[in-house]
Amino acid sequence: MKNQSVKNNIDWISVFIYIALVTLGWLNIYSSSLLSTDGTYQKQLIFICCTIPLIFVVLFVDGKFYEKYASIIFGVSLLSLAGLFLFGKTIAGQRCWYAIGSFTLQPSEFAKAATSLALAKYLSDTQINLKETNRQIQALAIMLLPVILILPQPDPGSALIYSVFILVLYREGLPSWYVWTAFITIVLFVLTLVLEPYVVIGIAFIVLAIIHFKGRVVDRNLLLSAILLALMSGFVFSVDYVFDNVFKQHHRDRFNILLGKTVDMKGIGYNTNQSEIAIGSGGWIGKGFLEGTQTKGGFVPEQHTDYIFTTVGEEWGFAGSLTVVALFVGLLLRVIYLAERQKTKFSRVYGYCVAGILFIHFFVNIAMVIGIFPTIGVPLPFFSYGGSGLWGFTILLFIFLKMDANKVNEW
Repeated sequence: MKNQSVKNNIDWISVFIYIALVTLGWLNIYSSSLLSTDGTYQKQLIFICCTIPLIFVVLFVDGKFYEKYASIIFGVSLLSLAGLFLFGKTIAGQRCWYAIGSFTLQPSEFAKAATSLALAKYLSDTQINLKETNRQIQALAIMLLPVILILPQPDPGSALIYSVFILVLYREGLPSWYVWTAFITIVLFVLTLVLEPYVVIGIAFIVLAIIHFKGRVVDRNLLLSAILLALMSGFVFSVDYVFDNVFKQHHRDRFNILLGKTVDMKGIGYNTNQSEIAIGSGGWIGKGFLEGTQTKGGFVPEQHTDYIFTTVGEEWGFAGSLTVVALFVGLLLRVIYLAERQKTKFSRVYGYCVAGILFIHFFVNIAMVIGIFPTIGVPLPFFSYGGSGLWGFTILLFIFLKMDANKVNEW
């Protein structure tokens, strides 16, 4: 009866979009790796076939299982991340994988679903009020625990993904100043890399003055404005130190290239430059499937992984790229729509976590490929090569679809 209920109530629109994205992803992996000898597209096909029983397992498990055991799943996930420091395999300077025969498994891809479950479990407690400071700290701790374990691997791309949970917390009542603080910090950081510190502080002073005098008389607080300006000034003067002493050289190079402070078309900027050439050469309708000269020539490194969207741009053109973007946007909007109609807070919060994770992956990857975001190694969901990524995103999505299908049994 439960399996029949899932079959009848599962959101087939999301399933069809998922199938479309996975299929298009494999076609582009096939095209980008056709001339390679490592069997990339054959391996990806095996990974895709393995998702079929994986989906059935996720859907077969009772929907309440994910809520009941969310904390245990999260704990196991953290242990798997910690275990990398002892048993992990280092590839390209990153200790992010467990080696299983000829295959590797990346636990950080599965930790996203586990963290989403843990956060949904915590926030669905009737006693939770995110206006209380101790509750804010506890919720942020759940979000930051995997980040603390992922950053030293080092894997800043995966760690960045967890920042999207701030928006989920905001949706559930986190004070807006957290979001504004994060936004202002990013803006000040980037401005300080481009302009002189005193100019940035001058801009901050003008903005604060406008806000102060435009606000209602009862809201004006000169001391608070002065404290904010002092904090901003301190942060601005610390940016150069952090940039020069905390960031690694390749991170500094990527920021400098992105901001136009350095031109390095043959070194650190090679990937982005070739990516932009490949996408631009596709024109309106592309060169045709398997006809991409940049793709076939191997000019874009890692084209079957982080830079898979360049194959779409070159061979399918603007029309094909727009179609892929539309599919992702359609899936995101669908997940948000489903999240809003959930009967339990746990399912709703988890749904927003799913939407947030898919969005930040989609946005950062494409922004990275077209040169408006630093290269940090964020895969495109369902498209980029890799079993761990495909399985992790599949589990993330289909757990939510199971919850949505099960809402007919909720009171």
